[in-house]
Amino acid sequence: MKIEGNILKMQTNLGATVQYNLPIGQNQVDMNSLIGKKILLQFKGQINCIETGEKIKKSFNQGYSYKSFITLAACDMCIMKPETCHFAKGTCREPEWAQTHCMIPHIVYLANSSGIKVGITRESQIPTRWMDQGATQALPILRVKDRLTSGLIEVELAKKLGDKTDWRKMLKGKSEEIDLKALQSEMNHEFKLLFETHQAEVLNQPVVEIHYPVESYPTKVSSYNLDKDFVIEDRLTGIKGQYLIFEKAVINLRKYQGYYLYLEA
Repeated sequence: MKIEGNILKMQTNLGATVQYNLPIGQNQVDMNSLIGKKILLQFKGQINCIETGEKIKKSFNQGYSYKSFITLAACDMCIMKPETCHFAKGTCREPEWAQTHCMIPHIVYLANSSGIKVGITRESQIPTRWMDQGATQALPILRVKDRLTSGLIEVELAKKLGDKTDWRKMLKGKSEEIDLKALQSEMNHEFKLLFETHQAEVLNQPVVEIHYPVESYPTKVSSYNLDKDFVIEDRLTGIKGQYLIFEKAVINLRKYQGYYLYLEA
């Protein structure tokens, strides 16, 4: 197989194991079928903004031009820190975009990726968000009216649980199983007043177990950098999160959205 074009982050489908497809140019590559094979990835030196398509010398925020980075609501700091949402102040970069992405129901969830963490996402992004993070277990615990509310709750829960994924630890294997339902009961009791104050709907859903197509995990995690390693030639041993796991190193493909790549297997 030989194919080339600008890439976007891998698309995922939840099944017995996660199915990965890589958008490259006008094509979709079944990445699961390449596990166990030697892969050639070559960066052709061209980057295109994933919003405008214009050629750029450097990408910002995983695929945007600098102009898009400083003007799009999707690139504003409040996306990373939703508790800083400034829509009510009338200073949102794109109020119409916010209405369809931020002013809609959000889910607060517990996930086990490199250990326990709390996270938030639009309801429509479940379970995609969990697969992108490499979570092996996930549990929705609350539904709230908008992104700001979910962020305010996340800040408080993170003081106890944390809200970050250690990507190196995540790529070393499956995290030790956690009783997420028991933890949810604990959170419901400890943060009862917080949930009531924000009019959060407490959910009672089953834990989602997620399995990734991985033959073997690295014992020591190092990463490829397409800006330095223009050509990568290595055997693909698995995929987890948005990472391709090779025998010698790993690569986060989402970081290189908009890069024009040549892929051969």
